[in-house]
Amino acid sequence: MNSMHSTNGSQFESVIGLEVHSQLLTKTKMFCTCPNIFGIEPNSAVCPVCLGLPGALPVINFEGIKLAVKAALALNIVINKRSVFVRKNYFYPDLPKGYQISQYLEPVSSGGYLDIKVEGVEKRVEINRLHIEEDAGKLIHIGNESYVDLNRAGTPLVEIVSEPNINSSGEAVAYLKELRDILVYLGVSDGNMEEGSFRCDANVSVRKKGDPDLGTRTEVKNVNSFKFVEKAINYEIERQIDVILNGGKVIQETRLYDSRENLTRPMRGKEEAHDYRYFEEPDLPPLILTDRFISEIKGSITELPAAKRERYAAEYLLAEYDSGVLTQDKEIALYFEDLIEINEGRVEIKKIANWVINDLLSELKTKDKMREKRKEERVVDLVKSENFLGLILEVEAGNINKNTGKTVLTEMLLSGKKAGEIIKEKNLAQVSDEKGIGDIIEHVLEENPKELAGLISGKDKLFGFFVGAVMKKTKGKANPKKVNEILKRSIAEKNKEC
Repeated sequence: MNSMHSTNGSQFESVIGLEVHSQLLTKTKMFCTCPNIFGIEPNSAVCPVCLGLPGALPVINFEGIKLAVKAALALNIVINKRSVFVRKNYFYPDLPKGYQISQYLEPVSSGGYLDIKVEGVEKRVEINRLHIEEDAGKLIHIGNESYVDLNRAGTPLVEIVSEPNINSSGEAVAYLKELRDILVYLGVSDGNMEEGSFRCDANVSVRKKGDPDLGTRTEVKNVNSFKFVEKAINYEIERQIDVILNGGKVIQETRLYDSRENLTRPMRGKEEAHDYRYFEEPDLPPLILTDRFISEIKGSITELPAAKRERYAAEYLLAEYDSGVLTQDKEIALYFEDLIEINEGRVEIKKIANWVINDLLSELKTKDKMREKRKEERVVDLVKSENFLGLILEVEAGNINKNTGKTVLTEMLLSGKKAGEIIKEKNLAQVSDEKGIGDIIEHVLEENPKELAGLISGKDKLFGFFVGAVMKKTKGKANPKKVNEILKRSIAEKNKEC
């Protein structure tokens, strides 16, 4: 397959539009009172409405409307005061009614944008619309048999459709990450791609550079991670260029991404709008929103990730990367801000940021026990901000060194105890006594005459060997600064004796 960066391939440019389906964090489904819960026993959260039984009538979940409007406002999308629900007709085993309640020509919102940054370059991605609909059920394939779980049928969704002005897989991933962060910040969605509550279909086409007409597009489905979105789009771009360069024509179709083999496969012909035979939902009235309702929702939107990043850079003088990591998760961002507030200038903000990014987040991601606890408890429940700051202050005061601090942090996260308690219980206090450290250094120098001779003769790298040996003897409890100072004096004295 020809590379996108080959001589012939470079004459093409890619055009990408993304359709994102994000489940809403409501307690019940969109048009019935069944619970909206993931992972329970199959077909246990169903009723006549979501099963599509004759005579069952849908009722709009007002909480779902609120969340959809909130998401639209955060994405700069214009709210339409009048919108209409329609029936999108198609047959599939996981769609018991034979149609999906959705919106089409008159959606709840239309015409917005989302600003992203890729490799330092800013870009505005236009958004065609955000509309409300219900989710379908789920097919489970085991061997040669397929099963239908309708727990998901009727789950509230927003579909967010971008305009085709994304031009690379990198831009697509940046857009998706920013979009997901906003929805999670708002409490609109949990953004979980693995569980299917945040799903993406990519419409991909290529055209010769300068050509005003769009190429034939394919829709790529079954992409459940940002990494796979990038790979699927890159593969599809190269595949289409290869088809064209070899004299063929790209077929408009829906394709599935195979992550194991990193390729896309044909699934079915791509449907057009008329294939769905849209018509107004006769069992639901038009949705009418008032200015007051829209204004109240707008007033409930708090600081979003992009605004936080800018503020962290300006107010706390943090690097772009640090600001990005700290604001990726709203809970972590609020935790960091609480640390700064209670710190009252005692520790540099950059140091606090480093502790959160390099130590706290690292512990939460890498430790198996921590991962399990993290699912059940928030960071603030695992270690209170005042306790975490207490640990940083212990290190800053020289009571323990940084490495010991990491050990104490692990214990704090598991036990919930304060740093001081753990330091005392485990006898981790840093040794700063000059005489005590001096005696240990003397023993280490006596035990390693060959290395000492090498150091005195100019092999400066051996200095680190002796620092390590002293730290080992003290089980890491010696004050490294003191060790360095006393060791330098001892070496100088030995040098004089020679």
